Amino acid sequence: MQFFRKTILGVLLVCTGLNASAQVIQAPSAPSAPASAPATIPSGVPRPTQGQAPAGQTQGLPGNAPRSQQQGTTGTNQQGTRGQQGATGTNQQGTNQQGTRGQAGQQGTGTTQQGQQTGTDANGTKSANATDEPNQDQADAQLKTEQELLRDRELAAQRRKLFGYQLFNDPANGSVFQPNVNIATPKGYVVGPNDQLNINIYGFSEATYQTTVNPDGFIYVQRVGPIHVSGLTIEQAKGRILDRLSKIYVGLKSGPYGPANTYMVVTLGDIRSIRVTVTGEAVRPGTYTVSSLSTAMNVIYQAGGPSEIGSFRNVQVIRSNRVVASIDLYDFLTTGIQRNDIRLQDNDNIRFQTFKSHVEINGSTKRNNIFEMLPGEPMSRLLELAGGFSSNAYKARIKVTRFTNRELKVIDVVESEFPNFPMEDGDQAVVEAVLIRYENQVGIQGAVFRPGIYSLDQNKTLKQLITSAEGLKGEAFIGRIQIVRTREDMAIENISLNLADIINGSKPDVELKREDQVIIPSRFEMAEFAEISITGEVITPIEATPYVANMTLEDLILRAGGLKESAAAAQIEVVRRKKDVDINSKSAQVSEIFRFNVDRDLSIKSTDSNFPLFPYDQVIVRRSPNYRIQTFVNVEGEVVMPGEYPVITKDQRISDLVKMAGGITPFAYVQGATLVREIRLSEAEKQLRQQTITELADDSPKAVVAPEVTSQETQQLIGISLQKILSNPGSLEDMILQEGDILRIPKQLETVRVGGEVLLPTTAKYRRGQTFQDYISQAGGFTSRSARKRAYVVYANGSADRTRRFGFFNVYPRVEPGSEIIVPQSTKGELTPLQIIQSTTGIAGSIIGLVTTLVALRALSR
Repeated sequence: MQFFRKTILGVLLVCTGLNASAQVIQAPSAPSAPASAPATIPSGVPRPTQGQAPAGQTQGLPGNAPRSQQQGTTGTNQQGTRGQQGATGTNQQGTNQQGTRGQAGQQGTGTTQQGQQTGTDANGTKSANATDEPNQDQADAQLKTEQELLRDRELAAQRRKLFGYQLFNDPANGSVFQPNVNIATPKGYVVGPNDQLNINIYGFSEATYQTTVNPDGFIYVQRVGPIHVSGLTIEQAKGRILDRLSKIYVGLKSGPYGPANTYMVVTLGDIRSIRVTVTGEAVRPGTYTVSSLSTAMNVIYQAGGPSEIGSFRNVQVIRSNRVVASIDLYDFLTTGIQRNDIRLQDNDNIRFQTFKSHVEINGSTKRNNIFEMLPGEPMSRLLELAGGFSSNAYKARIKVTRFTNRELKVIDVVESEFPNFPMEDGDQAVVEAVLIRYENQVGIQGAVFRPGIYSLDQNKTLKQLITSAEGLKGEAFIGRIQIVRTREDMAIENISLNLADIINGSKPDVELKREDQVIIPSRFEMAEFAEISITGEVITPIEATPYVANMTLEDLILRAGGLKESAAAAQIEVVRRKKDVDINSKSAQVSEIFRFNVDRDLSIKSTDSNFPLFPYDQVIVRRSPNYRIQTFVNVEGEVVMPGEYPVITKDQRISDLVKMAGGITPFAYVQGATLVREIRLSEAEKQLRQQTITELADDSPKAVVAPEVTSQETQQLIGISLQKILSNPGSLEDMILQEGDILRIPKQLETVRVGGEVLLPTTAKYRRGQTFQDYISQAGGFTSRSARKRAYVVYANGSADRTRRFGFFNVYPRVEPGSEIIVPQSTKGELTPLQIIQSTTGIAGSIIGLVTTLVALRALSR
C-alpha cells in the first residue's frame, strides 16, 4: 500500500508541474510551495571527497540525491533531468526543460523571501502570485503610511537587540551549520529508502555488492534476494545481511566446517534525503529537504531561527506525534554545548513555541540585549546571560522597571537578592556605573620630587604624604604652604600652614582628608623672571638671556663670543636701572651708566673689573671711532689706468681719483664725465617718492608723466663739471667720494639722440652750430601731440636743461655732443573754468606786454 500511495502521489505532482524536490516548502500561508514526494535516482553514484561541492550551494537537497549533490549542486527532477540554475524569471528552485521545478537550483530573479514568484515557468504559465505590474513591490511600499514604516523600523531594531537573533539571520555567516557528509557512518544511523549500502566480502571468498534501499525498504543481493533493512540501524542491518549471506558464504560464520575465514564490511555510500517540517514561530517556517545526516541545529539555522516572538529556550523536535527532544538554544549560544541536538529522521517536525518571558538589560554589562527567561529564573541567571558586569559597573544594586496591572514600578534589587529575585516578562534592568570620584585620593603638587595622586590609606598625614612624594626639592618654599580641601557640602576651602614648624616639630602634623590637594610653592615661581642683554660689537649679540647670580661683565662678554675687532674695549658701558628713585627729586634720574676698560683676552687676571651684573642690566659695546672697513671707488673710461682704487682719506675727492688713475687721455670728452652713486632709500622714503611721482603723473593736465618704479637701492647719475674740477681742484665742484662711486669719462661724443614725440626718433651727427630745432627737423619735426614747451635735453654728464618761455616764443636749450633731446607727449583734456580764465589772462597779459614793448621802442626811436 505504501508503494502504491507514493506512486500515485508522484504522478499527481508531475502532472501539476510542481517541484519534485523543493528546497523549502512554505507554510500554508505561502500557496506557491506545496509538498512533493521524494524522487528516485539511479544507484551506484560514487561517494564524493570533501571539498568537491561547487560554488552556489543551496539549502535544499533532492529526495534521493547522492552526497556529491547534497551541498548545493544542480537539482534533478523525477525524469533525471537537471533543473535550470536560477535563470531569469524562474522561481527560487529554478525550472527544468519539462516545466517542473529543479531540486537545488540557485535563486532566480524576481523571487521574494516567501516564494511569491512574479515570473513565469518554462511553459509560459504565470505562477500563483504573479502580477501584471512590474513595479508592484514599489507600489505596495508607497502605500504604507509613515506610522507603518516607523513600526517596521522599531520592529527591526527590536529584532537586532534580541539575543541570538543575529546568529541565525546574519547574511555574512554564509552557509554555516551545514552537515558534514564525509564523516564515518554513525553507529546509530537508521537506514532508510534511497540509502546506498556497499557490501564488501574478503578473506577466503571475495565479493562486492552496491545496493540501494528501495522505497519498500529492501535491498536486492544477487543469489540471495531481497533483504529488508529499512528502519534498522547500520549495525542491525549489518547483522541481518550477515545472516542472509552466510547461507552462501559459509565462511562468514564458524560452524561444523571450521572457524570463520571470510569477513564482511557494510559501509554507507550515497545517503538519502529526508523531509523535515518547521512550524511555529520561526522566521521561515516550511518543509525542508535535507541530508539524512542533518541534526536539528542544521534545520533551525536554515529556518532562520525563532522569530521576534519565537522561543529560544524550548524548541521541540516531534517524531511520530511525540516530543523526542527539547532544545535550549541558549546552551549553544552561551556555552557552545549542543544538548539534545539529535539526528533528524524523515517527517520529523521542529516546532518553535512562543516565548514566555522577555527581559531587557542595559548599562554596565558586557551584553546589552533582550534575553528570554524561563519561569523562575533569577536575576543571577540574567547577569550570566549578559556576560556579567563590566569593569565600571556598580554591582551593589540593580534597578528593575516592571509592568503592573495598572502602571510601572521601580524595584531596587540589592546584591544579596540576585540569586533569588525572579524576573518577569517585560522587566527592564539597568546596571549603573560607579561614581566618577575617589574614596581615598589625596594629591600633592609643587616643589616635591614625585608630585601626583596618592592613597589616603597609606598617607594619612601631611608628613607621610611628603615622604611618599620622595621629599621636598631644594627650591621648596616651606614658610607657607596650602591645602585645598573639599568639604562635605562640596565647598572648597583653603588651609595655610607653616611647613617649617611642622618639620621641626614645633607644631603637630596635619591629618589629611579625602580629595585634599597639597600645594608646596617653589621659590623660583615666586621670583620675577630676570634677564640681561649685550649688544654692539660682539660676535653674537644677546637680546635677552636669563640672569645668573654672580655673573660678571667679562662672563657675559665671553658668553656673547668675545669682542669684535671693531669693538672699543676701553668704552664698554653697562646701563642699570635706578631703583627707589625719589619722586621729589628734580633730577628724575631713572638709570645710571658704568664704563669699563676690558681686556680682549678675557682670561681671569688681577686687573679684571670683576663688576657683578644685576638683573636687567644692558651691556653696550661701542664701535671704535677710528675703525673703518676698507672702501673702494671705480674710474672707467678715458683715463690712463682705469679700475678700482681705495679711499685713503675721508676727504678724498674726484680730482684725487683722476690723479691716482694717471690722468685723462687725449681722447677724453671731459664735458661728458659722469659720477654714478648708489642711493639707498629707506622704506618710508621709497613710499613717499613713489607717491609724489604718481600724484604728478595724475595731476599733469597737459603732458604725460611716466611713473617711475623706485627701489630701496638704486644707482643715479650725478651731473658734474670735470673741466672745472680739474682746473680748480678742491673747489666746490670737486665732490668728496663715497664708497662704491663710479667715475665715468667717455670718449669724444659725436652724436645727438632725438626721442619722444617726434615723427622719426633717430640719432643724428653732432655739428657745431646746429640748434635744437635743427635736430628736431632731422627727426621729421614735432607731431600733433608734442608738448613743445616741455621739451628738454639730457647731457652726457647726466645733467638736463628745459625749454623756457618768453612771450609767445619757446627758448630751447643748447645741444652738446652726446646729448639726448626728449619731447614729451601732450594730453588734451577739457579745460576747467579756472583754467580758461587763467589761459585768457595769460594771453591778455602777453599781448599787453608786447604792445607796451612796441610803444616803448617807438618812443625811444623818436
